[in-house]
Order: sequence, then C-alpha cells, then structure tokens
Amino acid sequence: MTVEASDDTDTTGRPEQTFFEDPALDRAFGVVMSLATEVYVLRDRLRAMERLLDEKGVLASDELDREPTPEEIFANEVDRREFTAGLLEHLHARQVSKGAI
Repeated sequence: MTVEASDDTDTTGRPEQTFFEDPALDRAFGVVMSLATEVYVLRDRLRAMERLLDEKGVLASDELDREPTPEEIFANEVDRREFTAGLLEHLHARQVSKGAI
C-alpha cells in the first residue's frame, strides 16, 4: 500500500492522503475506522459500568453471564436479523438514498 498525496487539500491546506486508487475506498475506510473507534469507546465504558454496578452491589457480574431465556433468545435473534439486514442492504444494490432523476 502506497501513501500518495492527491490534488485535494483539507482545511489546513495539506494534501489529502490516499491509500487506495479509488478515493471512495479511502473515505469508506475512514468511516470504518471512525466506527471502530466508537465501538472501542463503548466497550470501555460498558466495562466500567459493569465494574461499578458490581462494586455497588446493584448487579453481580456473573448475572451478566447467565444463559438467556427462550424469550430473550428469540428477541435477540429477531433484533440481530433486522440489524444485519439493514447493514447488508447496500451490498444487494438497494440504496436507501436515491439520486436525482
């Protein structure tokens, strides 16, 4: 992977770095990295919440590891299917946002 400067400049006047031939891939990768950063922040905060709830006796950490009930399994599966379908919709060439006619 070669880092090249393009003719485009950002607000600081520096050229935009490009890593892929298609600039759309660079932008998509930027989105992926932003989301990955957010996921890690959420993981970190969730870990802190779990620790505090356990320390204050509100929730024992082993309660989080219990097997889900059949109702919870069903609800989780429905939610997972809907979430995944929404993520993958664009791969099936069905864009939610349509361009001008």
